[in-house]
Amino acid sequence: VLASGMYETDSLTLFIDVGTNGEIVLGNRDWLITCACSAGPAFEGSGVRHGMRATEGAIQEIWIDHRTLDPTYETIGDLPARGVCGSGMIALLAEMFVTGILDKAAKIRRNLPTPRVRVGDHGAEYVVVWADESGIGTDIVINEVDIENLLRTKGAIYAGFSVLVQSVGLQLADVEQVFIAGAFGQYINVEKAVQIGLLPDMPWDRFNYLGNTSVLGAFYSLVSRAMRREVVEIAKKMTYLELSADNTFYDQFMSALFLPHTDIAAFPSVMRVLEGRLNEN
Repeated sequence: VLASGMYETDSLTLFIDVGTNGEIVLGNRDWLITCACSAGPAFEGSGVRHGMRATEGAIQEIWIDHRTLDPTYETIGDLPARGVCGSGMIALLAEMFVTGILDKAAKIRRNLPTPRVRVGDHGAEYVVVWADESGIGTDIVINEVDIENLLRTKGAIYAGFSVLVQSVGLQLADVEQVFIAGAFGQYINVEKAVQIGLLPDMPWDRFNYLGNTSVLGAFYSLVSRAMRREVVEIAKKMTYLELSADNTFYDQFMSALFLPHTDIAAFPSVMRVLEGRLNEN
């Protein structure tokens, strides 16, 4: 919060650290309310068969042709693909959804006219990179177990900030700016993060990337006594919301385990994309 500067602004700000613990803060210079939603490490490469951190050879962006269902991708360092990092997994899920490879329950449609959809050891899977094109000598795939892990992570984060906003009698539409932090937060494609229901559907100019704010905030605190005192004052202003105190978080979490959400009306931009694809077909 110190690094973001949200404690000094008049604008209603939502801070989301997209990481294992999923720290979320809502407020401005007058008040701050916070929670942690235990999102899990799926977007950081753990629990996904070919997931990896954002290092050389990681797929960081991907596009799927809705006619052929073949992917085009970009890797870090322009090297042969070795796996998929967090931003790439967000893009992959979004592209699979809007092209019809995934249904709303995030299940792979098995009757599609492409050899990239097949049944593997862990159920249905989609081949992102064939073995002869990869940097690891085997096919790079995403399967339904991987997708379930990713859904739980994105569902926890969405449920966390939804409950936080509702707890103070507000709506997501009232949020004036969204700060995205985390190790790979600055690489997230907002459009695709909205399409899978990781981020709220609002104008893109409200989103701001901050990078690794925990390191930056720690640095400020270590080199400046004034900043260290500021940290203490920020902590005093914070109200912590315990998400396990009632069933509200669980209900929101279950609703978010779909693409993009059970309440599709909350994602008008995604509805337009899906309708456009239906019209093309």
